[in-house]
Amino acid sequence: MATANVTWVDGNEFVATDSVGHSIVLDAPAGGDTYRGFKPSELLLAAVAGCTGMDVVTILRKQRQSVTGVRVSASGVTQESYPHAFKQITLTYEFRGRGLRPSAVERAIELSHEKYCMVAATVHGVAEITTKYTIIEDTTESTPEHSK
Repeated sequence: MATANVTWVDGNEFVATDSVGHSIVLDAPAGGDTYRGFKPSELLLAAVAGCTGMDVVTILRKQRQSVTGVRVSASGVTQESYPHAFKQITLTYEFRGRGLRPSAVERAIELSHEKYCMVAATVHGVAEITTKYTIIEDTTESTPEHSK
């Protein structure tokens, strides 16, 4: 079972803590206040991007693709009326690697969205999720530690 707790700090600021003790600040300031943390709506976008990003890296590695970097950007369009739910989420993937096959990248994205990413599956019935990607050939000599 997944769990999370949020504790009110001040104003609209909360600290969210997961089941193992990791924390993140949430905030949705009113008026001229400054943000001290993630807006919950943007945290949802980050969760979708992070979830699918993890899946895609795992799938590409299993396909023996030489992935050296992945960045997933998420943007959302909300409904005009309250509660301003997301109606459209666009995920833009930027892959770096050596000889990455577009068919492997497309399949990894497809598997993430259709089978593995629980966050995307959760919002799928409310928001349409579209994807696009680019592949950048990595010409560096060394492999970063995180891609080994």
